[in-house]
Amino acid sequence: MMNAGKYRRLYYMPPEPSMDWTKKDHIERVPIWCSVDLRDGNQALPVPMPLEKKLAFFELLVKIGFKEIEIGFPAASETEYRFVRTLIENKMIPEDVTVQILTQARDHIIRKTFEAMDGLENAIVHVFNPISAAQREQVFKMTRDEIRQVAVDGAGLVKDLAAGSGCACRFEYSPESFTGTEPEFALEVCNAVLDVWKPDDPKRKAVINLPSTVELSMPHVYASQIEYISKRLKYREFVDVSLHPHNDRGCAVSDAELGLLAGADRVEGTLFGNGERTGNVDIITLALNLYMHGIDPGLCLEDMPEITDKYEEMTGMRVDERSPYTGELVFAAFSGSHQDAIAKGIRHWKEAGDGTWSVPYLTIDPSDIGRSYDADVIRINSQSGKGGVSFILEQNYGLRLPVRMREMFGYAVKAESDSDGKELSPEEIWGVFKKCFMDSHSPYDISEVHFRQHNGIVAEVSTIRDGRRTVVLAAGNGRLNAVSNALRKFCRLDYEVVTYEEHALEQSSSSKAVAYVGIRDPKTRKQYWGAGIHEDIIRASINALLTAVNHMAEGISWQ
Repeated sequence: MMNAGKYRRLYYMPPEPSMDWTKKDHIERVPIWCSVDLRDGNQALPVPMPLEKKLAFFELLVKIGFKEIEIGFPAASETEYRFVRTLIENKMIPEDVTVQILTQARDHIIRKTFEAMDGLENAIVHVFNPISAAQREQVFKMTRDEIRQVAVDGAGLVKDLAAGSGCACRFEYSPESFTGTEPEFALEVCNAVLDVWKPDDPKRKAVINLPSTVELSMPHVYASQIEYISKRLKYREFVDVSLHPHNDRGCAVSDAELGLLAGADRVEGTLFGNGERTGNVDIITLALNLYMHGIDPGLCLEDMPEITDKYEEMTGMRVDERSPYTGELVFAAFSGSHQDAIAKGIRHWKEAGDGTWSVPYLTIDPSDIGRSYDADVIRINSQSGKGGVSFILEQNYGLRLPVRMREMFGYAVKAESDSDGKELSPEEIWGVFKKCFMDSHSPYDISEVHFRQHNGIVAEVSTIRDGRRTVVLAAGNGRLNAVSNALRKFCRLDYEVVTYEEHALEQSSSSKAVAYVGIRDPKTRKQYWGAGIHEDIIRASINALLTAVNHMAEGISWQ
């Protein structure tokens, strides 16, 4: 990269140490959330949303629980103006929701904004002007005093027009390009604006919004800038300090979190981080980051698949598969060791019963946001292990495989996935299990079995090979042992039963049971497995044994 020399750091550290935020290790309270999807998010779309979709998006934001929503820049275009008027005239704004209207600090734009607001009973009027060194020198060619006067004049006109509007307005000021501004000058401008508004009502606070309009530094620099301003603002008890991070360096979430540690009260952002260039801060990620630390974020995100689907439908954008919490694959574990740890962790969590979530690899319980363990967490392909495939069978079909059988089944699933070259669904995994471990009737079969007591148990087993039926008698210390002895005689196979387990199919039907049988060749030490499901546990056991014996006869072990 030969041209690195033409770049320099364009941000400014505060003139005084502002590092108290470093003493905190977590965010203690939920910020005020303000969605700017309908402004910043919409203007960043290749094809902006038409009126109908913007109205539907507004309703989605209300449903999620946003109490402050920026609805646009009505002086910017007729589309924006008509959207604001439609919300007002159709009385679509709930009483507990405050809409925010954006305007530049320019006389005619402010007046057009108040024209659009006619009929609003409650609103935040958000006025801004750029104040950074680069903007002053390159774009406006104005001095500090002239830039400050633009902000003061805009604040004064907003206050005057609000007084005669009939709207209970709150005021917000943004020093645009704050991160590229000398902090002491940004403070000077913000305090000059506050001197115009003179906020004095704790229920109707002014907002000083400190945007990372362009992300220029590492997050700790932004935090220090926020702390410097927050501690020195006039009327501080009547002011909400707000953050508006962009994501140019990929650190918007970190900027917001450290900014909250540094004293901010409020965050402006968008669903999924949609916004100009690399985007705004992702409010969903921020909110669920709080949630994973045990703090209710105050937003209803319990059905993220539905929110994601609606967002993609309305905006035409796509949520990346690895987008935190919300992407299709963010909870997915394909690796065998990860799957095994997750499966054991979920089992431990259910058995412990204390409600505390600490499952390996999963920061939150996927089911809390509408995701499922089987479809979203344990995903099966050729990289998967025995723990994952066994978990799928248990979650979906109620089967709890013996430990050794899990390994054999894992090999069988890997072979199937390798052969098909794809991920396997739970239904396909169940199909593999049935094909490999159930209902084998060749080369040997059993048509019926009768038992009687005579110095133990005697089994009369009707066996079939090549269509020929043979009745074999054998005794044993139990019914399955007696049938096994009969099969040894008939098949002339030398094996030992090394595993037998059974349980009710709790997730299928209480009238059925499943049995697992593992046998071993004493010479080769290879193991062969079978499973049986039946209303009669003895018949289920016999079916499992028969499958295992047939596998041994044909040399199928998956070892």
